[in-house]
Amino acid sequence: MDPRDKPEDDGLWERGVSFQISVHDGIADIGREAWDACARPTGDPFVSYDFLHACEASGSAAPQEGWAPRHLALRDEDNAVIGVMPLYLKGHSQGEYVFDHSWADAYERAGGRYYPKLLTAVPFTPATGPRFLNTPETDAATVRQALLQGALTLVERLGVSSLHVNFPTELEWTDMAQAGLLPRQDIQFIWRNDGYRTFDDFLAALSANRRKTIRRERRDAQADLDIRVLTGADITQAHWDAFFAFYMDTGDRKWGRPYLTRDFFSRVGATMSDRIALVMAFRDGTPIAGALNFIGRDALYGRQWGTLEEVPFLHFELCYYQAIEFAIARGLSRVEAGAQGEHKIARGYLPSPVYSAHFIADPALRGPVADYLRREGPAVEAQRLEMTEELSPFKNEN
Repeated sequence: MDPRDKPEDDGLWERGVSFQISVHDGIADIGREAWDACARPTGDPFVSYDFLHACEASGSAAPQEGWAPRHLALRDEDNAVIGVMPLYLKGHSQGEYVFDHSWADAYERAGGRYYPKLLTAVPFTPATGPRFLNTPETDAATVRQALLQGALTLVERLGVSSLHVNFPTELEWTDMAQAGLLPRQDIQFIWRNDGYRTFDDFLAALSANRRKTIRRERRDAQADLDIRVLTGADITQAHWDAFFAFYMDTGDRKWGRPYLTRDFFSRVGATMSDRIALVMAFRDGTPIAGALNFIGRDALYGRQWGTLEEVPFLHFELCYYQAIEFAIARGLSRVEAGAQGEHKIARGYLPSPVYSAHFIADPALRGPVADYLRREGPAVEAQRLEMTEELSPFKNEN
């Protein structure tokens, strides 16, 4: 069955209740109150109105950058918003961290047009989280089904090649696979809090060699530096100025073109400072490096980092060890430190599955992609298990 199959009626029906879906070219059209009524209960900072609005209003995720918002709002018979879905019309595949460039190249070589496509994701943010948001008094599965159907209908009405849902929760991923989307799995490296009360408790769970190495790395990184974790009102515009310089330098050296504008950082600083942990390293009072983290209900999410001075192991200290200490102090269950980086395993961040789901409209492309994913999935899972077994630094997993 094609997942786009739908009732002939303009509305979407479930158990006798009519839902209407509207498409919005900016999150401000839906509004903070209505959006956050659906997003706030998740505790995820990245699907909040403030984060997504900052991406748009700052020009970071905007039509001129290849990110044209097409957010969905699901309304009940009283026209009240009961569900929302972040959705973008993409003119490229940059800033997504789920790689479909080979699909696009193959389709276009065969005469197809892969772009634009529809993407449900948080811009520039490879963090697992909910993608179908609903108010607490509604049935999540019903809202999820209606929003997904709305997105698939939009694929057809716009005549675009595909719909992609990146970094959904495992439950959402499973439901989308059952609905006919193509499931894909990848690997990220995540630190999990096994009830540690201190950083030394965490070290005690590691092998003796790893404990020794981490202590040496921390000692070398911290030498002659003042490292502070700033949150809330302690973060000033001067800190953002410094951090943006770090971010731009790292982006210029690694990616060629950083995604986020300076205004983005001011906006999240103004509206989300209590959900930000900014780790800064100072030498003689001058900031030389920093790492930006967002605080969720039960997780710390590492995002950008940068430095203007090469200091041995400083990246590990600011991005990994300081994050672990902060998570332990706050009682958070995990640290998600972003995409890639097998070197994270030695620092206690173990390989964990992350997900995406894909609808390809043209059967001529959908068939080969489905075949590819059927082969890729077992290989990715085997790689994850092999890395865990061979590289884990934990005593009870060696």
